[in-house]
Amino acid sequence: MKRDLNYITIDGRGEHDSFRDCVTKAIENLKDGEGIHVIKDFEPFPMYKMMESKGFDKYVEKISDTEYHGYFFPTEKLDVIKMGEFLKLDSTKISKIVQIKLDFLRGTTTLKEAKEKMNSSFDEITAEEFAMCEQYLQNYGISDDELAERMEEILEIFDDVLVSKDLDLPPGHPIRTYMDEADAIKKVLAQMEEMLKNKFIKNQWLEIYENLGQINIHFSRKQNQLFAALERKGFDKPSKVMWTLDNQIRDIIKKAHVLLKEDKDEEFIELQNEVIEMIKDMMVKEVEILFPTSMELLTDEDFIVMRKGDDEIGYCLIDSPGPYGNNDGKETLNNSESELLSDLEAVLNKHGILNKSSKDDVLDVSQGKLTLEQINLIFKHLQVDLSYVDENEIVKFYSDTKHRVFPRSPGVIDREVQNCHPRESVGTVEEIIRAFKSEEQDQAEFWLEMGDKFIYIIYNAVRDDEGRFRGVLEMMQDVTHIRSLQGSQRLLSWENKGKQEEKPTETVDNPYGVSKDTIIGNLVKEYPFVKDFLFNLSPKFSKLKNPILFKTMSSIATLEMIAQRGGMEVQELIGNIVKEIDRNN
Repeated sequence: MKRDLNYITIDGRGEHDSFRDCVTKAIENLKDGEGIHVIKDFEPFPMYKMMESKGFDKYVEKISDTEYHGYFFPTEKLDVIKMGEFLKLDSTKISKIVQIKLDFLRGTTTLKEAKEKMNSSFDEITAEEFAMCEQYLQNYGISDDELAERMEEILEIFDDVLVSKDLDLPPGHPIRTYMDEADAIKKVLAQMEEMLKNKFIKNQWLEIYENLGQINIHFSRKQNQLFAALERKGFDKPSKVMWTLDNQIRDIIKKAHVLLKEDKDEEFIELQNEVIEMIKDMMVKEVEILFPTSMELLTDEDFIVMRKGDDEIGYCLIDSPGPYGNNDGKETLNNSESELLSDLEAVLNKHGILNKSSKDDVLDVSQGKLTLEQINLIFKHLQVDLSYVDENEIVKFYSDTKHRVFPRSPGVIDREVQNCHPRESVGTVEEIIRAFKSEEQDQAEFWLEMGDKFIYIIYNAVRDDEGRFRGVLEMMQDVTHIRSLQGSQRLLSWENKGKQEEKPTETVDNPYGVSKDTIIGNLVKEYPFVKDFLFNLSPKFSKLKNPILFKTMSSIATLEMIAQRGGMEVQELIGNIVKEIDRNN
């Protein structure tokens, strides 16, 4: 596309020796806001490389077979963006790649022409160069919606020149973990392709889709951990574009699973090739662009911090990886208590409220006196999940409760709230904030059904004593039990009766004290091998392989509840577990 400049015209039609000198002199005398307009009786190929080496871009019009107009203008310099501070790349090369993409996206060149120009201009383009150009496109009015919709075409332009690196990473490295999960997902896809060749057997497909559903864990960790780290380096395109692609995969898997359970066999089978291709395409984007770019942008310290938060969300189709970096394995879970304590102490010290950092310092809170440790314990034991976004729309806090409805990790802290939601939900988030800031509203509530759970979510505007908007407080709770309550209960009733009664509610005839009221989480903590034993005991226990589901159930589910879910008598389950403990002792 020709830039809007004042062009110095040089008519070079016919043969004359002074033409090259005229162009050279024009370049030397060129002022700001000027370009060179050349008229030739053939396409001026000989000028292209010379002008490019002098920092000029071009636009050529063919008037007739004997008349060509070439417009040469200084290559537009790219403003340095935050991402560029962490990647030392050739700005001239980046600028040219951006221009080729822009010409295609604006419709001035076809896909074929753009691909030919890319191939003739570059021998190879790295993943980080590709990613940098994606980030620059927002400066030219290219929306995230357009990028998401046309990503396949864009990748086609780069098909012959985009090179990817083979990443040789140690076990425990977060990127290695994503790659191991991708390998596990590929094995599931291979099983699906093989099953499509054979007779349809519903139970086999149900088992496949139980495994395939774990891809949500892969997405969740990527969105909450990796994307958050990349945003801090100025690379937010994965959050805004790839998140949408991930959600499309999540939706089609859910759609297929519903068709399978409703015995709509033909519709289910017809959808499988699309499911497989979408997932394969996602993994190609990860391996060729996302992971190599992450390795270039992020430091080893970034990955060490990331590893500490990964366990909070869980893993897809693989066992928990080993520790990485200075994490010696003693603290692989998110230590939110320590982090919250440190953050609170830092803020209080900054404002002179504390003279030293100590969890025993007593603070005058709104109604009472509490230590930092007590404040943290209160948050930790609330039966409601809390998240706080400040007036600048930055996530500043979430409560670390055992019963958390949705996974959270430290990567969410100091992240723009818009980047913590899929693109389809951002409009709703921004409307809530707008209404709160303008004082049109003070509260917004939502509720949804997740399997057999009923989740209630409420957003409140946070205002100070002068009424100034200070942020948004999100409160989320599983209210399934609350909804089931009827009548009145005025007498004391304990949820865990075993703790209050001197005599057990049943005769325990084993030396380990395993009973129908034993909490599965306590049992696994004492005998870790029981977890894998349960997975293999009954196909109905396979759902427990989902780390998020197991973590949610582990603190509340008794062996009686587990037995009911598995379709067996509780005493049979206890007997099998006792035998397994005996075998391992």
